[in-house]
Amino acid sequence: MIDKTAIIYEGARIDDSTDIGPYTVIKDGVKIGKNNKIASHVVVEGNTTIGDNNKIFQFASIGSIPQDLKYKGEDTKLVIGNNNIIREYATFNTGTITGRGTTIIGDFNLFMMHVHVAHDCTVGSHTILANNATLAGHIEIDDYAILGGICAVHQFVRIGESALIAGGSMVVQDIPPYLVASGDRAKIYGVNRIGLERRGFSKEEIGKIKSAFKIIYRSKVTTKIAIERIKRELSGSETIEKFTGFIERSKRGIAR
Repeated sequence: MIDKTAIIYEGARIDDSTDIGPYTVIKDGVKIGKNNKIASHVVVEGNTTIGDNNKIFQFASIGSIPQDLKYKGEDTKLVIGNNNIIREYATFNTGTITGRGTTIIGDFNLFMMHVHVAHDCTVGSHTILANNATLAGHIEIDDYAILGGICAVHQFVRIGESALIAGGSMVVQDIPPYLVASGDRAKIYGVNRIGLERRGFSKEEIGKIKSAFKIIYRSKVTTKIAIERIKRELSGSETIEKFTGFIERSKRGIAR
């Protein structure tokens, strides 16, 4: 159902099974898939593609141009996957040509009120961004990560799989997978044990992650030496390979 007060531009493509609420505006170039629920007073614009079964609440702004002074009207994109919940006043920008050109959102994510996802960000699947969490440009958020309320992340930072960022944190360096970070500037405080248990990680795997954490953060050796030791002592684990691989690919350095 499309409410009679909604404004749908001729160039928009919307599946018949999607509901559009009162006073919502869908502009040219937008593509919206099946069974979406878009509430009142939402604006969807730009080269934006929305998948299936998403719920977008009132006053959200989806696909607006980047908040980047270098942006000069280039045709960049926003791609949103399936089964996401986007709450009130959330804002999602398209990419820039100085980045990958596309902002990408995966599946089964929860974006609470006032969340901001800036240009060229990549958000995986099954993540939670709580109220007022703010992502600057070019950020990567891996699957199952959780960002607490009023949390801000510096541009180009990476947040690893199943990492937990406490509310009010200011994150300026990469947060490795499976760890808990908090503070201004955010520091690492341990392993996200509860989150890993909820995902079904075995006690053995969690034990390996704890051992890797201690080697990186408490052995008082360089990161390079610590990584070599982890590979030697904890080899054969895909979980540990993700952990070490993330750290090795870090360009901003990991939070300490």
